[in-house]
Amino acid sequence: MRQKPGTKQSHGEKVVKDIRRATRKQYSAEEKIRIVLDGA
Repeated sequence: MRQKPGTKQSHGEKVVKDIRRATRKQYSAEEKIRIVLDGA
């Protein structure tokens, strides 16, 4: 969810966003290529 410019983000929302960013899956270059080819 995107915040509109000028709106305040609550502390809880920032914590959740930071956790999601930190736990996001990191794909290697090989995995990215395989995913693209699988989708073609």
